[in-house]
Amino acid sequence: MFYWLLLALAIVFEIVGTLAMKWASLNGHAAGYFFMLAMIALSYITLCFAVKKIALGVAYAIWEGVGVLCITLFSVMLFGEALPLMKVVGLATLVTGIVLVKSGTVSRKEASHAAA
Repeated sequence: MFYWLLLALAIVFEIVGTLAMKWASLNGHAAGYFFMLAMIALSYITLCFAVKKIALGVAYAIWEGVGVLCITLFSVMLFGEALPLMKVVGLATLVTGIVLVKSGTVSRKEASHAAA
């Protein structure tokens, strides 16, 4: 459970860092870029710890997929970006892909039972 919390933290850091990048680019504040760098670095560091116990493909798919989904939704709310139907379909496909990757991954416990 601890490693899933680390993955969730990595996702939060990624979202905050990417939104800070957009904010800094709109406002021209250098501090926003340094904040972005710190958040993205923390995101990768916590992701590194999360993959100690979570399969890399699953962790990366969830980290990137949930990050893209949340960043897109926050971009619409905070920055007034458009959300056309094609983007909604793409996000739905993304969520479906994440669910399929997660459900298609066999845990170590399940693998050891299948081998026995």
